[in-house]
Formats: sequence, C-alpha cells, structure tokens
Amino acid sequence: MSKSAVITRKAAPPRRRPGPMRLRTVLLTAVGWLVALAFLAPYAEMLLTALKPTPELMKSPPSYLPSRWQWSNFTHIWSLTDPRVVDALVFSLYIAGAATLLTLAVGLPAAYYTARHRFRGRGAFLLLVLVTQMFAPTALLVGIYREMVSLDLTDTAEGLILVNAAFNLPFCVWILNAYFASIPRELEEAAWLDGTGRLGAFRRVVLPLAMPGVVTALVYTFIGAWNEYVVALTITSSSNRMTLTRAIPGFVTAYHEQWQYLFATSIVAIVPVVVLFVFVERHLVAGLTAGGVRG
Repeated sequence: MSKSAVITRKAAPPRRRPGPMRLRTVLLTAVGWLVALAFLAPYAEMLLTALKPTPELMKSPPSYLPSRWQWSNFTHIWSLTDPRVVDALVFSLYIAGAATLLTLAVGLPAAYYTARHRFRGRGAFLLLVLVTQMFAPTALLVGIYREMVSLDLTDTAEGLILVNAAFNLPFCVWILNAYFASIPRELEEAAWLDGTGRLGAFRRVVLPLAMPGVVTALVYTFIGAWNEYVVALTITSSSNRMTLTRAIPGFVTAYHEQWQYLFATSIVAIVPVVVLFVFVERHLVAGLTAGGVRG
C-alpha cells in the first residue's frame, strides 16, 4: 500500500527590518537639501519683499518677514501705466514664442540634414555652430545695432525676433543633430518601403522619436528669448515695444523706488517659464541626455 505524498511548505523567511541609513546617504541628503535651499532662497526673498507694505521697505534694519501681508501688490502692478506690465508681458510672450518657432523652423531641417548626410565640410560646419555659442550678445551689440539700422529693423518686434532666433539657433542645431543621429536609419528605410516619402517618414517616424530633443531645444530657446535684456535695451526704445525684462527695472529709478512692485513683477515673470517646464519636464530630461547613445 503506497503512502500518500505529503507536501510540506517552507516557512517564509522573516522580513528584515530596514537598517539605519548609512552615513553617506545622510550626508548626501543633507547636502542636497542645502543646495536646494541655496537656490530657493533668492526666490523666497523676492516673494517676501513683494508682499511687504511700502513703509516697511524703508525700515532699518529691515525685517525678513512682513508684519502685514500686502497681497494687493500683485494686483496693483496690472493697473500701472509706467511701466505697463500687461503690455510688456504680452510683448515678451510674442517675442519669445515667435523666436522659438523661427528657431525650430530653421534648426530642424538643418540638424536633420547634417545628421543623415556626410557631406564635405560637415565637421567644419558643426564646429562653427559650436563656436558661435562662445560669443556673448554684449560683445556684439555694436554690430547688431548697425545691422538692425541697415535693415531698418530698429525698434521693431521683427528685429528682436531675428536676433533672439539667431543666438539660440546654434544650440538648437547642435542638440537636434545629436538626437537625429541616435535614431536608427533603418526605421526611415522601413517607412520608405511602406510607401511614405522622405518628408512623410520624417513627420511620422523620425519627428515623434526625436520629440524629447525638440522639446529641449524649444524650452532652451524660449527661456533664452524670454530672459534676454541687453539686446532689447539696445535696439528698442518705444514704450509699446518694451519686453518684461526691460519693464522690471523701471520700478526703481532716480525719481521713485517701488521695490514691492519690482519683486512682484519679477515673480510674475517666472510663472510662464515654470508652467512651460512643468508641461515638458518628462521630455526635457530625455532630450538633455540625447547623443549619449549613437545609433
């Protein structure tokens, strides 16, 4: 008579309690928090100053926290006439948006062609693109102004758009070239076999795969055009063509000091960039690491 088999279960090993954090982890966490606080401290100071009443700004020694939170400072800036914050905000959005679109319209085909074709002088072209990043706008102000005068583009939105697009185009071409080069060419060839042309393969296959790189170029260009100050100060003079970066210093002049409005407007100027970054953050991280793997 056969005996029935007895199946024994192994007792599950007891759970290990998580050990204490290692000293290295604690130190790295502390350093990370210190670095974060160092970066956030100026913004906290801006916000606290923007919420102070006017008499409290002149106190000596100044208090760090406002005795009374003056939230109306953020509403008063929209009704001011000198400078006009609303007009400057709209104009800055127009300049930054148009410069970004123009940069991508020129940079996308240039980067795609240099990534897919080994033409004579390609290395020199890419090196020239990289070298142009070394020139600061302040070093070229005289030449830029003379060129705008010769083209009759001084004190115009078109002039600002062209200059901002020109200064951001090299970075756009460089990073998109690296990203297009990392996309296997076989994917395009497969799309060609399916009947799509070169433009169709680029639009349906390559461009979606290169979207992180495109987003990186978009964000970089928009932020560069949004924060630009020196060129806007040089080639524009009319009050209705004043960017937000030009309008902000107008709150503190030889005749009046309105620090609370200056910092309130500075906080407002940060919002569009933060909103843009929130929407594209996941693409931005992948785009910044483009080119690390070559296809």
